Amino acid sequence: MELDDLPPAEFAFPGPLRDQLVAAILSGAKTSTSSLVLGYERTDEPMPEVGERSAVVDSAGRRVAVIEVTEVRVVRLGDVDLPHALDEGEGYESVAQWRAGHETFWHSAEVRAELGDPGFTVDDDTAVLLERFRLVHTV
Repeated sequence: MELDDLPPAEFAFPGPLRDQLVAAILSGAKTSTSSLVLGYERTDEPMPEVGERSAVVDSAGRRVAVIEVTEVRVVRLGDVDLPHALDEGEGYESVAQWRAGHETFWHSAEVRAELGDPGFTVDDDTAVLLERFRLVHTV
């Protein structure tokens, strides 16, 4: 399958955070990611499946790498584990740090607008998609 034929994998929104996440993927530091299950439900987008490949997109819209999903789990936000938090490659040293960083992102105006809920907040029971992936190819 050609790089241009793969579905895009967009981490965060274009800008500094996406650039940081893409760099972490390219360096091999980032091998997991987290998403709100609600985001998939609101857009009718199918959740990823093990074995699926996608093209990592940078802030400029360039396809810079191919990743392959190796594990998919849906858990309560309160049940996210330390190995997942560490493997996000963002420098988290605890689940509490991971959660604080993700709550800041998920409570941002951009995410709330994407969800169509200006007052959206998460709690321990919020369903979170935990995804592991491997870097297959870089451009």
